[in-house]
Amino acid sequence: MRTSTSSGSNDLSGDGACTITAEAIAALVGGELIGDGSATVTAVAPLDRAEANDLSFIGNAKYSESFASSAAGVVLVDPEFRSALSKARARIIVEKPMEKMLAVLPKLYAQPRAEPGIAPTARIGKGASFGARVSIGDYAVIGDGAAVGDDCVIGSHCVVGAGAVIGARSNLYPHATLYPGVTLGERVTIHSGTRLGSDGFGYVFSGGAHAKIPHVGRCIIGDDVEIGANTTIDRGSIDDTVIGAGTKIDNLVQIAHNVRVGRLCLLVAQVGVAGSVVIEDGCVIGGQAGFAGHITIGAGAKIAGQSGVFGDVPPGETWSGYPARPHRESLRASGALFKLAGMMRRIEKLLEEHPEK
Repeated sequence: MRTSTSSGSNDLSGDGACTITAEAIAALVGGELIGDGSATVTAVAPLDRAEANDLSFIGNAKYSESFASSAAGVVLVDPEFRSALSKARARIIVEKPMEKMLAVLPKLYAQPRAEPGIAPTARIGKGASFGARVSIGDYAVIGDGAAVGDDCVIGSHCVVGAGAVIGARSNLYPHATLYPGVTLGERVTIHSGTRLGSDGFGYVFSGGAHAKIPHVGRCIIGDDVEIGANTTIDRGSIDDTVIGAGTKIDNLVQIAHNVRVGRLCLLVAQVGVAGSVVIEDGCVIGGQAGFAGHITIGAGAKIAGQSGVFGDVPPGETWSGYPARPHRESLRASGALFKLAGMMRRIEKLLEEHPEK
C-alpha cells in the first residue's frame, strides 16, 4: 500500500521533517517574536541537546542554565524568562510554551497519509461496508457485516470481526484485533497488538469444574479515544464494557468485562482493572495500579502508581499505597513503617540491657 505526504506550505527535508521560520512559528502560537524572524528550524529537541536548526522551549526555572548554554536556534519562552540569557537566534514569548509545541509539531513533522484503497491481499467478508477514502492494508481481515467509516486506516494484518463498527477517521495500526461486535467512535486510534472485545475472565464452579460464563455484552469505545499497544479490553458479560470519549489508555493495560471508564480519563501503562469497576470522568490512574472488582472511582480522582485499590474512592481525592488510602494517610503509614526497624533495634537493646524485664 502506497503512502503520500502533504507538506503544506513548508518544504520537506530528506528525513521527512519540514522547515519553518521563527516568524511563522510566532504567528502559529500567537507569541511575541524577539530576534531573527528568518531563523529556520527543521526539528525539535530539548535545550541540552538542541542544535542550531532545532526548536526548543523553556517553561521551568530549573532549566535556566540549559537555556543559557543551549545551541537551539529558536526557543518558545515563558514570559518569566523573556530577559534570561540565551544564544538563540530567536525567542518567542508565549504562555504555556510546552502546550504551544502541540501546534508546531504537526507543521514540523508531516505525517504519512495512507493512500485510499483496499490491498489485493486483504480479505473482505460478505456485507462489509466502507466509507469514502478508506485504506485497508495488506492481509487485513474485515469480517462479515463490518462497517468502516470515512477516512479510516486499517493497517496490515489487522482483524476486524463480524459486525464491528469503526467510526470515521479512526486508525488501526498493524496487528490490532477487534472481536465481533466491537464499536469504535470517531477519530479513535488503536495501536499494534491491542485486542478489543475478547471474553472476560468469568467462571462459575459447578459440577466439579469451572463453567465459563457466556459473554454476550459489547465493547464500546467512544470518540477521540487512543489505546496503546498490547492493551486488552474485554467485552461485557451481560452488560457492556464502555470507554468514554477523549480517554487515553497507555500500553499493556488490562480492562475487564463490564467496566465503565468515563470521559477524559488517563490510564498509564500496566494498569489492571477487574470486572464491573466504574471509573468516572476525568480520573488519572498511575502505572501498575490495580483495582478490585465492583468498586467506583469518583470523578476527578487520582490514583498513584502501584496502588492497590480495594474500595470506592470519593470524587476528587488522591489515593496511593497498598492497600490504597488517601495520599497523606498513606505517606504517614509508610513513614511509620520505615521507623519500625529502628524502634525494634532499640527495644532489642533494652531487652539485652535489662533481661529480667
